[in-house]
Amino acid sequence: LCPSWALSLGYMGVAAGAVLSNWGSAWGTWKAGVSLLNTGIRHPGSVMKNVIPIVMAGVIGIYGLIIAVILAGNIPTPTVGTRENVYSIYTGMAHLCAGLCCGLSGLAAGGCIGIIGDYGVRSGSNGDENKLFVGMLIMLIFSEALALYGLIVALIVSQHSYPCGGE
Repeated sequence: LCPSWALSLGYMGVAAGAVLSNWGSAWGTWKAGVSLLNTGIRHPGSVMKNVIPIVMAGVIGIYGLIIAVILAGNIPTPTVGTRENVYSIYTGMAHLCAGLCCGLSGLAAGGCIGIIGDYGVRSGSNGDENKLFVGMLIMLIFSEALALYGLIVALIVSQHSYPCGGE
């Protein structure tokens, strides 16, 4: 089936992938950034080392941008003269699923990175910097992997399509 509203499913996937991933990125940046600024006042030498959670949270927004660009590029414009739609409900649902998969994974990973960064930056300024820093870094890497898994699944799902018409 290729109703005209099937295109809206694809565009909702584009929006969900971009908005939710960037929301997770902003959330992680906010949580880790506030503790970095508070800790930086007392220990200015540790600021550059503790900026890692903020950088890792920012990468999550890039994942959302990647999937949004790929999905938007796969949504065809209806033919002007005949107004024929070749975008099926199946393809729209696949693109919606891909956007939600990447977006919700990015939202969860961003929150996780923000909370780990918040406590890790504050705890790292107490003296046990090396032990806590390595532990924080490992937790951040596994948290970032959540968003990467969502991106990989979204890329695979976004390739599923069923064109209508003579294609």
